[in-house]
Parts: sequence; structure tokens; C-alpha cells
Amino acid sequence: PEKIMIRNLVLLTVLLVPVCVIGADAPVTAPPEAAGMRVLFNGKDLTGWDGDPRLWSVKEGVIHGETTEAVPAKGNTFIIWKDGTTKDFELRLSFRCNATNNSGIQYRSKHITDGKVNNQWVVRGYQHELRNETQLPNVGGFIYDEGGKRGRICLVGELARWEKDGKKLIKDDLIDQEGYQRLFKLDDWNDVVIIAKGNHIQHYLNNTLILDFTDNHPELALTEGILAVQLHAGKPMWAEFKNIRIREMK
Repeated sequence: PEKIMIRNLVLLTVLLVPVCVIGADAPVTAPPEAAGMRVLFNGKDLTGWDGDPRLWSVKEGVIHGETTEAVPAKGNTFIIWKDGTTKDFELRLSFRCNATNNSGIQYRSKHITDGKVNNQWVVRGYQHELRNETQLPNVGGFIYDEGGKRGRICLVGELARWEKDGKKLIKDDLIDQEGYQRLFKLDDWNDVVIIAKGNHIQHYLNNTLILDFTDNHPELALTEGILAVQLHAGKPMWAEFKNIRIREMK
């Protein structure tokens, strides 16, 4: 009986270990959407938003931004939400864009009106990159320092910190190439969740955590600022946004 018991315990251990390993590597999902989210776009017009009227409109109930050869963007340009700021928040929206260029979601950012600017809607700060691509690292979801000096601050798949002396990568396997290709919907709507509290920021794509970043830099970390979405300078492009909602986190 004792030998049988030991054998059964060994067998049970062998069976349980893989389950534990799989559980540890399982994707992290976004928290359930809280009640009472504030809707930022009414689906009818651009009330509460300010951008270049040549480039931004409402089409079929969504915010539509588009540049053409005839009507290009003079530098990166944004449509800015005018009725509040982002500090500690949870933001949810859906986007789609074409692959000729890229777009982005600015948060905790600054509207730049002083000095030499290319247009009236220049914004600098944290950007959630938006792309219609699936080949890492050039995909939607990474944090870009729009108008700043840190470039790609945190890439998709990374758990990282930025200290005074630079970036510290803790791990880079929150999602891999195969996982991203399965997750992202090319040429279709994708859902974004951004959660920022204090110096901790998380980006989710289609309900899955793709990036986890802590900004400990004493001068460069951003704590509060505006919300905006981007049309990029260069090749003609379009980007669309819908179901934009936010809640302030206490």
C-alpha cells in the first residue's frame, strides 16, 4: 500500500506540474469594464473634439481622419478631446486604419502651441501606437514618446521600467509573434484598453495584456495631460475611431 501511495503521489505531481506551468504563462486579460464609463464621442458630430476640419469628419457614426495627396497633413496632426484630461484613468475604444502609414492615441500629453509648429494641432507625450500590421516589433500597441527624446519607450510584449539611468527590461514574452498574429484583426476593428494609475501603464489589445510599463524617470515621466488621436505626416492614410469611453480612477 505504501508503494502504491508513493507511486500515486508521483503520478499526481507529474500531472499537476504542466498545469501550473501553463497557468503561469496564460495571457492576462483586461478587467471587466466598469459601470458608468463616460462616453467621449456622440456618434453624430465632433462636439467636444478639435482638429483640422479638412482632415477630420464623422462618417457612418465613427470619427474618420484622412489625408490625401491633395490634402496632406503638414506634420503629424491630431484631433484633441477638449472636455477633460487624462491622469489616472481607464480608456476604452475601437480603431481601424490602413497600412500605408500609422496612427496613435495620445494620453497624458500636451497641446503644443508655442514656438515653431507645423500645424495648430501638434501634440507631444505618451502615444499608444496604432498600425494595421502584425510583424513584431512594428505593430500597434507600443508606447512611443511623441515629440520627445525616448523613442519607442516600451514595446509590445514587454514588462519594463524606465529609471533615471534608462530602460530596464524585466521580460519580453507577454505576447509573441504567433500570439499577436492570432490576436490582431487585420483590416478590421480592434479594441484597445489603456489603464494608467500613478506611474504604471498597461495596454490591452482585444482584451489581452500586451504591454506593462512603469515610468520611474524623475523628469520625463508624465502624470497628466490631454487625450488625442493622430493622423501621421507622409503617405496618405486614414484612421477611424468609435466607442470611445473613459473613467477617472481614484
